[in-house]
Order: sequence, then structure tokens, then C-alpha cells
Amino acid sequence: MATSDWEIGIMFLLQTLFGILGNFSLLYHYLFLHLTEYRLRPADLIHRHLTVANSLVILSKAVPETMAAFGLKHFLGDIGCKLVFYIYSVSREVSVGTTCLLSVLQAITISPTNSRWAPLKAKAAKHMGTSAFFCWALHMMINSMVPVYVTGKLNNKNITKRRDYGYCSSVLHERIAKSLYIVYLVLGLFHDVFCLGLMIWASVSIALILYRHKQQVGYIHSNSLSPRSSESRGTQSILVLVSTFVSFYSLSSTFHICSALFNRPSLWLVKSTTLLAVCFPAVSPYILMSHDSRGPWPCFAWRRSTKSPAITRKM
Repeated sequence: MATSDWEIGIMFLLQTLFGILGNFSLLYHYLFLHLTEYRLRPADLIHRHLTVANSLVILSKAVPETMAAFGLKHFLGDIGCKLVFYIYSVSREVSVGTTCLLSVLQAITISPTNSRWAPLKAKAAKHMGTSAFFCWALHMMINSMVPVYVTGKLNNKNITKRRDYGYCSSVLHERIAKSLYIVYLVLGLFHDVFCLGLMIWASVSIALILYRHKQQVGYIHSNSLSPRSSESRGTQSILVLVSTFVSFYSLSSTFHICSALFNRPSLWLVKSTTLLAVCFPAVSPYILMSHDSRGPWPCFAWRRSTKSPAITRKM
């Protein structure tokens, strides 16, 4: 095994461990709040869907890449490759969609009572769960074509075009209509661009609302844990989360385009693209945890938290 393979494998392994620890800690956190009958905020439901999607992204992408980098090339058969790539495609799109839902929900939640978005506050909080489940169902249907063109590394029959991922391959058979594949790519691109545009719009709206509020109030009571400070922490977490997503998505897309322009892209370019694609799912739980004062977290499970109005208050 080449030294570069070991280095890539170690990077993927560290990223996998870091991401799994963060996402499973966040899932434990919400399970604890549910079992202790804390009154969850509307955004918490979206957080849980986002955490599940990010966990699946790491398990279906980073874990196989780690195993392949350490020399295991044929550990997935044809069915395994189809299943892993399908799970990755669905969970990645759900991660994008739920991040978009979070940003839009927060923009509506903190909007002034005299704004045009005020009537949507109660409706948005009520239908977030339905929207999240619809997001899963939609992308499970759209990505149903993924198992068709993904195959095991050893399965090379009726191939007109083949791309090797190290442990699986993507192929286009003669029987697959190219127009259908193009429609699938266009739908995925439209979804990402649409969600990215909504996230940027929501983030700008949130920033303007906070700026206007600061101008009107003139000062902030930051020494006590009040409902406003709790809401402010939630708003900050969404802004940081969206900024992180846009940054990693832009870098990942740039690297992906550069990789697609070359017939035989370098190993460094291909693996860097994959590393960037998994960065947001690995980092996002720590962003959410850093802005959430409710506990306990797994590493502080011995501490007992007391309920307070700030904790039980809905955002």
C-alpha cells in the first residue's frame, strides 16, 4: 500500500470518528430531552432529521472510503454498492433540504409581528415535521435511479461508460435512456441551487432583522438567561450553520467540477472532493451543540440539568 493511501485513509478515519461522535452525541441529547419530557422547540425536530441524514452520509460515504483507502477494494458486492450509494444520495439531499428548512423557519420565527411573515409563524412551526418527512419521501423517489447505474467493482457487463470509485463503479448501460439520466442530474442541480438560494435569502433576512432590532433597542441584556438570549443563540447557530454549509458546498462543487473536466483526475483531487463532501455532516452537530445550553451531553452525563423557563420555551 502506498504512503499516500495510508495518509488518505487516516484523514477519512479521523473525519469519520469526529463526525460519528458529534452526530451520535446530538442524537443522545435529543433522546434525553424526549425521555425527560422537556418541551422541545419546533427547530429541534428539524435538527433530529438533519442529524440522522448527516449520520447516514458519514456511514455511507466516509466509512467505505476509509476501508478502500486501507486496501479493501471488493468488500461491497453489486447489491451493497447500490444500497450504499442510494443511501448516500438520499441522505445528502435530505441534509441540504433540512438545512434549508432550518434557515427559513428561523427567518420566519424571528420576524417582527408587523411583518408579512408574521401570519406564517404558527403554521411554519406546525408543519415542520410534515415538511421534513416530505423531504425524505421526495428524495427517496428522485434518487431511485441511483441503483440503476451503480454497480459492484467486478460487475462490468454491457458497459459503455464506466467510472471507478475504488470500491464501486458507476456505469451507463445501453438500455438506460440518456435523457432520463440527464433529467435526474438536472433535478439534483435544481434542488441544490434552489435550496442554496433560499438559505442565502433567509440568512440575509435574519441578519437584517437582528441589525434593525439592535438599532431599535440599543443595548442587549446578556448577563441573564432570558427567552430572548435563548432565541438569539438559536439564531446564531442557524447563521453559522448556513455559512458553514455554503462554504463547504462551494468548495466541494468547485472540486467536483474540476474533477469532471479531466478524463483521469488525480487521486488527490478525487479524494479531496470526497473529504469536502463529508465535512459539513461531520462539523454541523458541533455547531448546534455549541449554541444549545440544554443538557446533558454524553461527556457530561453525570450532571443533572434543571428545567427553566428558557429551556421549556418554544422558539
